[in-house]
Amino acid sequence: MVGKVAHIGIAVNDLGPVTRFYRDCLGLPVSEIDENDQLKWVFVPIGETSLEFIQSKVDQTAIARFIEKRGEGIHHVALEVENIEESIKALKQMGIPLIDEEPRKGAHNSKIAFIHPKATQGVLIEMVQPAKE
Repeated sequence: MVGKVAHIGIAVNDLGPVTRFYRDCLGLPVSEIDENDQLKWVFVPIGETSLEFIQSKVDQTAIARFIEKRGEGIHHVALEVENIEESIKALKQMGIPLIDEEPRKGAHNSKIAFIHPKATQGVLIEMVQPAKE
């Protein structure tokens, strides 16, 4: 079901310092800022995985609530799957609680769905099916 760790999502208050640190201090490539109505994010690829830094643009997002409750830090681990619909179906058949019972659009035109942290000892897991090229 799982191919690799696609990325590790990290909630931050401000993408500016993150971008400067990883690009200027560590010499890593940092993607352009991408955004939707509620969030802004950048990816920092390292080997076969990436760090995804996410900033909330409004107060009532999962990222904003996470930072308010826990502070900045690791928000989720994203695992790449080949077929997200089949992965969701298999997990539902096993009785695994899901946040998303249907895939939704993610970064880079991927399909994503989250597994509820109750099933994973408190770790928020995002399943990601990359967009077909």
